[in-house]
Amino acid sequence: MANHPSAITRVDHFLKEQANLSTLHFITCGSVDDGKSTLIGRLLFEANALFEDQVAALRVDSDKNGTQGKQIDFALLVDGLSAEREQGITIDVAYRYFSTKFRKFIVADTPGHEQYTRNMVTGASNANAAIVLVDARKGVLEQTRRHSIICATLGIKNILLAVNKMDLVDYRRETFDQITSDYRSFANHLGFTSIQPVPISALKGDNIIHRSRRTDWFQGMSVMRYLETIDFRVDEARKPLCMPVQWVNRPNPDFRGLSGTLEAGRLSIGQTVRVLPSGECANIKDILLFKDRLNCALSGQAITITLDREVDVSRGDVIVSVVDGTTEMSDQFEADLVWLDHQPGYAGRSYLLKIGTLTVGVQITTIKYRLNISTLEKLPANNVELNGFSVVTLKTDRDIPFEKYSECRGLGGFILIDHFNNQTVAAGMIKFALRRANNLHSQKMDIDKSARQFLNGHKSKVIWFTGISGSGKSTIANALEKELHKKGIRTYVLDGDNIRQGLNKDLGFSEADRVENIRRVGEVAKLMVDAGIVVLAAFISPFESERRMARALFAKDEFVEIFLDIPLAIAESRDPKGLYKKARIGELPNFTGIDSPYEVPKNPDFHILTDKEELNATLSSLLAKIIF
Repeated sequence: MANHPSAITRVDHFLKEQANLSTLHFITCGSVDDGKSTLIGRLLFEANALFEDQVAALRVDSDKNGTQGKQIDFALLVDGLSAEREQGITIDVAYRYFSTKFRKFIVADTPGHEQYTRNMVTGASNANAAIVLVDARKGVLEQTRRHSIICATLGIKNILLAVNKMDLVDYRRETFDQITSDYRSFANHLGFTSIQPVPISALKGDNIIHRSRRTDWFQGMSVMRYLETIDFRVDEARKPLCMPVQWVNRPNPDFRGLSGTLEAGRLSIGQTVRVLPSGECANIKDILLFKDRLNCALSGQAITITLDREVDVSRGDVIVSVVDGTTEMSDQFEADLVWLDHQPGYAGRSYLLKIGTLTVGVQITTIKYRLNISTLEKLPANNVELNGFSVVTLKTDRDIPFEKYSECRGLGGFILIDHFNNQTVAAGMIKFALRRANNLHSQKMDIDKSARQFLNGHKSKVIWFTGISGSGKSTIANALEKELHKKGIRTYVLDGDNIRQGLNKDLGFSEADRVENIRRVGEVAKLMVDAGIVVLAAFISPFESERRMARALFAKDEFVEIFLDIPLAIAESRDPKGLYKKARIGELPNFTGIDSPYEVPKNPDFHILTDKEELNATLSSLLAKIIF
């Protein structure tokens, strides 16, 4: 029966129909327990997108784990984690696929809890539309606003406002109208193309597939009708060419292809393209899609191309048009930032930035403001915190190809990654390059670092002492400088207390100020090393991130990190300046070791136990091992 010609014909016809349908990516979002999972489950059920065995399994699962008594608990279709079923909430992003005769759909059910905002960002990053659910009993909540701002920031333009649980408010029109008015007054500033309110009961099925008789006062579209008819398509093929190179494909010495996904535009055989950042041009020789050779490729296709001549191309480079390319190059940007890490971010702190297929070093240079989720007010901030929205400026360690996020998600969106644990700490969207980035150029001088080192008769470098207060940083730095001075080596000690009485007297001891303190010291040390001097920097420098940032300013042989290790009790017993005593009675807040952490160096160049080693022995060891 399965091989009957008419059955095969029907299957072929169905597959052809499906292949020609557009695909809408959408998300459900909103606050906790607004009914997102139930809505998706109801959509799948009513759209006949489930097999009979799935429905049977759902009925059994509803009896065991459901929250709706003897009725089907549709939320169980998408709440797949055991923790989700136990708590009745969504934690992970659940993707489901279904179709009607009008369109195919990929839906992401995203979590409502604030602590899982990073998962919601993941689900929203590829969506064309969003269903924002609001519990009719509770109205517009902070998470409703937060998720709406995420949608707007990530470029989602079409919003279906689903006022859910109307059955629990007796389907009152005034309740629906009030929530609609509240949401519009908030969201009209977010730049959405359309906001379509719909009163629904995901549990009862009202206005999900068809308009409900219980809301005869509502003349708008049902949820499914909206999803089937919304115009979401952006003709990426009409945009300028943009193809980040993911892989330089060399299976043998005779073939060199450039593989990647065409983010925008189209490619044709013989077309002249430019490679960024090198700027070299070449013509397209071949376009390969697995085993097929294409005459042209459209946006969204993952392809391999070959060029008619050898051009220097690496992973992270971008193929653009020579005619109408909009891809720019810069190393400084203003960007929207959604912070996803429990550890706050600070101006001056360094991370890795991944954009397209490229990963580079980056520093948050300024935090312009944070956004108040409730009022959209722009507030001053000295850090960026978990689930917070901020506008920041960034400085990468080299020029990178980019586009504005509003023009191209693939080359305008980025993530920030922690250097040490490789965790994603933020998601960001480039707004524009900073004008000052194009106005500043390094001025080449005739007398350089090498010439100054030759005149001094020795190499220049930084000897960085780190450790808690009382570990002996200033003492050892001072003693080492005297020994080096005897040897005719030009030196200078940058001491924490001295620097804070001059250059950094405007800084306090908050975590943000500590980050800025070390950033400035690192830049000063860099200038002094360029002048040919051996710099001895004695700073608590409690955070690994800032010590790494300082090291990154110098060549590999120009930075020596010395960890002066001492038990807190012994350092406190020494307390030559009486600082620990003041900290213990609350007169010195944010004191390292008492109420502010010290992150022990993981791989210092020297690890000295200053409570056990004599000063002279320490100096002899350092003089013998540090090469100038």
